[in-house]
Amino acid sequence: MNKLNIVRFAPKNGEGFYDSLKKDIDEFFKENNIGPHGNSALRWKTVAMLSLFFVPNVLIITGVGAISPFLFFGLWFMMGLGMVGIGCSVHHDSNHGSYSSSKTVNKIIGDIVNLVGGYDVTWRIQHNILHHTYTNIEGLDEDIDSGGLMRFSPNGKKHAIYRFQHIYAWFLYCLLTIQWVTYKDYRLLFIYEKKGLLKKEKITLRKALLELSIYKVIYYGYVLVLPLIFSGMPWYYVVTGFMVLHFTAGLGLSCIFQLAHVLESSEFPLPSEDRKMENNWALHQLQTTCNFSPRSRIMAWFIGGLNYQVEHHLFPHISHVHYRKISAIVKRTAEQYGVPYKVMPNFIYALRAHGRMLWKMGR
Repeated sequence: MNKLNIVRFAPKNGEGFYDSLKKDIDEFFKENNIGPHGNSALRWKTVAMLSLFFVPNVLIITGVGAISPFLFFGLWFMMGLGMVGIGCSVHHDSNHGSYSSSKTVNKIIGDIVNLVGGYDVTWRIQHNILHHTYTNIEGLDEDIDSGGLMRFSPNGKKHAIYRFQHIYAWFLYCLLTIQWVTYKDYRLLFIYEKKGLLKKEKITLRKALLELSIYKVIYYGYVLVLPLIFSGMPWYYVVTGFMVLHFTAGLGLSCIFQLAHVLESSEFPLPSEDRKMENNWALHQLQTTCNFSPRSRIMAWFIGGLNYQVEHHLFPHISHVHYRKISAIVKRTAEQYGVPYKVMPNFIYALRAHGRMLWKMGR
């Protein structure tokens, strides 16, 4: 079997940055008499994000959207925004176990991703295990593996076509969720079975394929088949609307996650020949991760605090509703220990920095 060729991070070498930071973070929650999980604000946000996706879907199916093409496609666009909101603000916390102190609640909320075209099993492996553990390490972090279409890391292979990736990347980003709802989850299941990663999720390949197929049938049934039958619009309008949904969600999700790790300031460390990393895990996260738009509360609300990626990578078990407040603690402690704390001032600045990184990697 093609087992996962893992690497080992350096030991912490006594009480340093991360141990000190954890003490300060624990003290913050104790002093404020609050827990690290989500709160009522997160529950209300869950209602808002689910409504942003499912209410337009109901209006499309019931024929309300047929009043005008503008309204019809606008509803599909809203569903795309809702998919981004669900992925970043609802499902993301729950699959990290930070939505609630209840494992049952986290499981139920996390399973929502199955109803919007994804699959919770492959997500947890790709995101929680691979990306969060081996951030920006070539060959292990699948978030910097484009399947040969682009080059995100200076350690990646070079091809002549990559000279234009800063131009065509944005179109490929639009296709991100199209991959999810069609073939990507199936492909990942076979890959993870060979690497022995499905065992970590306590599921067999056969069961996973059956579950995934059932979820896909449900998804296509209410998102595509029912609108084709009942929306009152021509089939090509429905198919176009479906693409609007996924172009919106794909571009939005790609930009949110890429701005945290694929920048000129990002580092892409490689292990030694004996598969050991030079730094410990916490310092590795600081080297490879960047925040953006720290002052935008609207941005933080909609994308589930993922503009505070440094805090999220250091404390994925803490709900995003606390990131803004604990970010001051993380920044202060990083300065005390002389370790990097990377921040981009706003979304546009970070987007341009990502574009420059694509251009640079293409050359």
